[in-house]
Amino acid sequence: MKILVVNGPNLNLLGTREPDTYGSKTLSELMDELVIGFPDLDISMFQSNVEGELINALQNSVESVDGVVINAGGYTHTSVAIRDAIVAIPIPVVEVHMSNIAAREEFRHVSLLSAVCLGSIAGFGANSYHLGVQAIKSYLTEVR
Repeated sequence: MKILVVNGPNLNLLGTREPDTYGSKTLSELMDELVIGFPDLDISMFQSNVEGELINALQNSVESVDGVVINAGGYTHTSVAIRDAIVAIPIPVVEVHMSNIAAREEFRHVSLLSAVCLGSIAGFGANSYHLGVQAIKSYLTEVR
């Protein structure tokens, strides 16, 4: 089973960016933990600060992966284009956020992506990714 983990803007700064909110693990460390934690899965990662590149990654994933876990960062609250890309691809997507977006600034309370994703996980720090991968794995196992 192949899973793509898509990371949006500023997630390349994990480990140094707002450690009180996002913790001290780098994105690379977080992704390494996923690979180790799910040895039965083929997990790949993509990160970009550019909206169009995230859309391209989603579109290009159709032929190569079974599911996607996405943390679109700030684009979660602003990108109709990423939402439309999720709708357009015929593979399941789980949305994850390290922080609890509902407990943060009001503008972060609304996700444009949640309604078109299989589900959303937020507020569990780096473990949100683990929970997201577990969710997509469980879903794909049940569907097959």
